[in-house]
Amino acid sequence: MAQLSYTAIASLDGFIEDEGGRFDWAEPEAEVHAFINDRQRHVGTYLYGRRMYEVMAGWETDPSLATASPLMRDFAEIWQAAEKVVFSTTLDRVVTAHTRLERTLEPEAIRRMKASATRDLAVSGPGLATHAFRAGLVDELDLYLVPILVGGGKRALPSQVLQRLELLDQVRFDSGVVHVRYRVLP
Repeated sequence: MAQLSYTAIASLDGFIEDEGGRFDWAEPEAEVHAFINDRQRHVGTYLYGRRMYEVMAGWETDPSLATASPLMRDFAEIWQAAEKVVFSTTLDRVVTAHTRLERTLEPEAIRRMKASATRDLAVSGPGLATHAFRAGLVDELDLYLVPILVGGGKRALPSQVLQRLELLDQVRFDSGVVHVRYRVLP
């Protein structure tokens, strides 16, 4: 069975964006970007909420991203090749290939996807991830902690969710970014 991982780049105080909605501080430098690319190669399907999808769609709709560097081109190719499922009640249509729109996250449908998938799934965006955590769908957390305190904003991890975790891996990068990977325990 495929695994569903929650992937996020967060400040050390636990935010994916600051109070102004900015996340430019989270842009990975080359060593981290290469590591992220390697971690994402096993993902066959991305699950997104509307806002995260609109941010990530740039990897297909904005050609300048892929031409900025070989690492960015590599990520664009990984992302474009994967299936995407967008969960939104307000989005009218999707603008990228290999993408379908769903109105609600149905836990049983995700369980069927995991059972039949030949490659892993990843959920991104804290709102959708909260639903996935509460439904018991998340198998792993894949977190990149950036050495910055932003003091507030959008939290990376759900509140009011009690979940025991087992540390599987940790990597420290020269930039001070730390990658931690946890398994969700039953």
